[in-house]
Amino acid sequence: MRDFQTKVEIPVSECGIDYRHNILLMGSCFADHIGHKMSESGFNVCTNPFGVLYNPVSVAVACKRLLSGEPFSEGDLFYYNGVYSSFSHHGSFSKPAADEALEGMNDALIAAAEHLRKTDFLIITFGSAYIYYFKENAKAVANCHKRPEADFVRRRISANDIAKEWMDVIAGLLRLNPSLQVIFTVSPIRHFRDGAHQNQLSKATLLLAEQELTEIFPENVSYFPAYELMMDELRDYRFYADDMVHPSTLAVEYIWERFCGTYMDKDMHNQMSEVHSINKALNHRELNTNSKIYKTFLRQTLAKIERLKAKNPYICLSKTEKELLERIGKQ
Repeated sequence: MRDFQTKVEIPVSECGIDYRHNILLMGSCFADHIGHKMSESGFNVCTNPFGVLYNPVSVAVACKRLLSGEPFSEGDLFYYNGVYSSFSHHGSFSKPAADEALEGMNDALIAAAEHLRKTDFLIITFGSAYIYYFKENAKAVANCHKRPEADFVRRRISANDIAKEWMDVIAGLLRLNPSLQVIFTVSPIRHFRDGAHQNQLSKATLLLAEQELTEIFPENVSYFPAYELMMDELRDYRFYADDMVHPSTLAVEYIWERFCGTYMDKDMHNQMSEVHSINKALNHRELNTNSKIYKTFLRQTLAKIERLKAKNPYICLSKTEKELLERIGKQ
């Protein structure tokens, strides 16, 4: 029988990921998707400490800030539409008061900078090669925060400029941790507001830049083909959300499975299945939460977590344990 699907062949990575590793994810909302999957699976992860960032320059600037640890100050903020925002952050960090905005930004910075010092895998997802530069200082912005388009100049950065920017970042990261593994991806989310052709040029630029970086740092930098999986294997519209641009839940799940198949061995898959079984049990909502059966169910689930942690103390299930203990305490 003919195979009516184009299969993207992905070699199994020699650098396997397991529960001993600390993982930092930065970049587009696809990084959020994978970070959420990893967190749900019990990994020690830090995801997008500056919020969602789409362009490679803003992600590079964020990495440099984590390396320096320099805190944000009022000079990094601007007031617009009733809130204080930063051109280095996503709008989720914007607040009505400057001190409140800075507190959130610096708390995230401190936690992520500490996490970076222990990070074994840095997963970077670029979304677009188009960058907005603020006219007042000619600096790239991570988010325009709905300011007038006239405040910015928009242009597509070249693959060579992206590579140069990231050569410095990766060199700095490797000075901090010579064994760090950097996994680059290109977001499978198409930026159709740029136009179909312009989106393809943008994605091609990102792909060329990431390929160059894997060749410059062959021992520490690799590429995972999330974009290719979406374009070549998941062509049908059932793999897209209602906007026909973002991947559906099914598509994200499939790409996640291929990621696991690339970086995780059979033993890891078995342990992750146990974690997923616990999460599934927790997601079950009992109608009668005061029943003896429900109380027994909660204690049995807590015992499962304790057994799993005894087998592998690196599994991060503290939030799950806390939720269980809170539910038990209410009985």
